[in-house]
Amino acid sequence: MTRTTPARPVPVEAVFPELAIHRGRTTRLHPRPGQPTMRDSHVGGPMLWPEAEPWPVCHESHQSVTEGYAPGEIRAARVAGTWPRKRPWPGGGTDGAAGPVPFMGLAQFFRRDVPGLTPGPDGADLVQLFRCPFTHGSSLERRYHLRWRRSAETERASRFLAVPPEVPLLPWEHELPEPCVLHPEEVDTYPWAEDDTLPAAVIALIDAWDDVQESEHGRDAPSYQSDLSIPPGWRIGGFPSWASTGPLTVDCAACSHPLRLLLTADGSEMDADSHSWMPLEDRDPHPQGRSSIRDIRDIRGGPSVVQPTRLRFGRDRDLHVFTCPANPGHPPRWVLS
Repeated sequence: MTRTTPARPVPVEAVFPELAIHRGRTTRLHPRPGQPTMRDSHVGGPMLWPEAEPWPVCHESHQSVTEGYAPGEIRAARVAGTWPRKRPWPGGGTDGAAGPVPFMGLAQFFRRDVPGLTPGPDGADLVQLFRCPFTHGSSLERRYHLRWRRSAETERASRFLAVPPEVPLLPWEHELPEPCVLHPEEVDTYPWAEDDTLPAAVIALIDAWDDVQESEHGRDAPSYQSDLSIPPGWRIGGFPSWASTGPLTVDCAACSHPLRLLLTADGSEMDADSHSWMPLEDRDPHPQGRSSIRDIRDIRGGPSVVQPTRLRFGRDRDLHVFTCPANPGHPPRWVLS
């Protein structure tokens, strides 16, 4: 099934003609639980990974872990609609985070499925995203890994990895992604309006318009940040949202060139402030305005639409992955916002 974003509550450029020159495009991925294969773009499915190639491993020191959830039991509990049992680490509860830890595969995207995906090093057209399942340091930081491939070369491998390595227990249930198929859809997008993301005069116009909307229409009034600028959920390209941190400067560590947003990963596809972005195919046939999203029973598909991937990033933030447009081979940067 396709996914279709409704028209914006108000025509953006009719209200703010100054935004026309700032318009961009982003590809909403609309992940939904399914059965993707290794040759599909997906979240949480099997990676296209040659059997002879070593799986990525995190060698850094990790926070101590002595109990958690078995991946197989998490999968079974989701099917049954229950919660998995927490267990001590095998071998007498010793620290399972000691030593090298295999990364967890989160997602992969082919340009043939997502035309808005920018090419990687040497024209790579497949990108794979991984995360270490454990936290690092006193700030509980996360480590991510990005692997670029040329899909035609990779698909010529004689054998592929059927079962990737994984730790026996995960510290949280939401470390295990739910296999999801994608329904890519390109939509217009506009920059976050704060600090210097747009000219000061344009931000002033937006702020004034937001104030009028709220005073005249109350809590269900459309606002620029929530309804007109950046859609929620997993997406490729476009502009970063800065709801938690405020706008940040993200430059390349290798050459100091401003980085470009490659992709955004989000634990939730929608919330109370993003009701207007809900695809037509997932909408309650009798919407009650933005507030109706507060109860997942008002959404067709319920939890499988609201949090389809089961993943979380920070304290329910967006994970922005930035790459260098001057040299895609330079190290990427990861920003939670």
